[in-house]
Amino acid sequence: MVSEGDTIKIEKIRPRASSGHACGVGDSVVFDKIILTDNGKDTSIGQPYVEGAKVTGEIKKISRAKKVTVIKYKAKSNYFKKRGHRQPFFEVTITKLA
Repeated sequence: MVSEGDTIKIEKIRPRASSGHACGVGDSVVFDKIILTDNGKDTSIGQPYVEGAKVTGEIKKISRAKKVTVIKYKAKSNYFKKRGHRQPFFEVTITKLA
């Protein structure tokens, strides 16, 4: 559940279909596949999505998560591999619920 002003972390945001460019800081993002809405009085559950519901947000930061280190080792065979990975993510502030 999110409300206006909340900041959430999202792993992937698809590029816009019209321009095909990747999203950048300051761009607005529209989430139109909403599963559940609640306004305090009544709750709407989508089948599979709630019709007409949209959430608009603004990308505040593009960053990478903490490093995860993976080590592969086999004894007695001189086999050792060490790899690191940092997953990118988007920090989005919710601006409007409709």
